[in-house]
Amino acid sequence: MLIAEYFQDFTKTINEFSKSGFITTSELKIDPRTEKIGLIKAIIQFIDDSRLFVTEYVDLRYKIEKLSYSFHYQDKNDNIIFRYDNAIHKSMLNFSNHKHFKGTILNSEVPELRNVLEEIISNCFNKYS
Repeated sequence: MLIAEYFQDFTKTINEFSKSGFITTSELKIDPRTEKIGLIKAIIQFIDDSRLFVTEYVDLRYKIEKLSYSFHYQDKNDNIIFRYDNAIHKSMLNFSNHKHFKGTILNSEVPELRNVLEEIISNCFNKYS
């Protein structure tokens, strides 16, 4: 897979979820470094003014590998609801892929944008359904 195809799939996912009515705006910055490596940043705003900030630095040379990523979801008052990332912490964790949720850090799989958007809509927007 080429980085352009990865970016196209990423954009397609945002567009698909925008049709649900839960997403009001989205900004996307794409930075291809080579044909197989690139950086993507997105800000996705929802109907309650909460926002998802996404950063992925991906390497597609051998497989889809997210060298660095963050899916940071916060409410309209900038309070964190959850965050997936693979940042190294001062207090070393026994795992690199993790989720910050309600003051704890949990082991997690490497998230996909589609799954994070589904989590937000199913868990945070039940009142709108």
